[in-house]
Amino acid sequence: MQQEVDFQRIAKAIHFLQENFKSQPTLGQIASHVYMSEAHFQRMFTAWAGTSPKKFLQYISINYAKSLLKENNIAETTFQLGLSSSSRLHELFINIEGMTPAEYKNEGSNLLISYAYYQSLFGTMLIASTSKGICHIAYADDNITAFDALQQRFPNATYLQQGNSMHENALSALNPQDKDIRQVKLHLKGTDFQLKVWEALLKIPMGNLSTYGAIASQIGNPKASRAVGTAVGSNPIAYLIPCHRVIQNSGIFGGYRWDPMRKTAMIGWETLHTAI
Repeated sequence: MQQEVDFQRIAKAIHFLQENFKSQPTLGQIASHVYMSEAHFQRMFTAWAGTSPKKFLQYISINYAKSLLKENNIAETTFQLGLSSSSRLHELFINIEGMTPAEYKNEGSNLLISYAYYQSLFGTMLIASTSKGICHIAYADDNITAFDALQQRFPNATYLQQGNSMHENALSALNPQDKDIRQVKLHLKGTDFQLKVWEALLKIPMGNLSTYGAIASQIGNPKASRAVGTAVGSNPIAYLIPCHRVIQNSGIFGGYRWDPMRKTAMIGWETLHTAI
């Protein structure tokens, strides 16, 4: 689909900017790298990001990321007091329900999982749900690979390729510009530790960043940074549980299970649109 093609070009342009920012590439050089005319690329990038490619670079720089990390304590305090209006996710009530011990142990036996593919701002997504809530959201650069990953999480489940109202509601929440959001219920397979980490991720406001160490301290286990990193990396709900907002202390964005360039694009877009 065209939206997916456009996002792949944007991600490629962002990668080019990151790799070549010291030489200050021209608009023509960036456009040429993604095989587009200057005018067409400028229109497409501005329509997606809301700003020019060079301005966007500011929001994906290490220095800017470090400044966001310094502000994190203020943002977190604001959230804990219930005063933040900067993040849509704070206005959105996400209800996490862990699977029962039997559901966890049986790897999805007796679960009917409905799934479908949808277009989003940051690429195609696979959204899946049980009768209790959304159990899986992943970026799907390849539909078959994405479905295989879902099956690996619940190898004994029964699958039905069919959208439903839960998917549509989650899709609305996945659109950072959508204001008509209802409660999203998540039905997650995870250990108690993983669930605690994923709940902590929900407290990172849009336009802010955190670190693995900060998350570890927040859940009362400051020496568990490495274990937190593993739990963050196994997050089964892309974007809504914002593991993309966790970066290294150095300001380097680091890896992302759904492509580091997508993580960069997400951070840049969010910081830009909360700064406006």
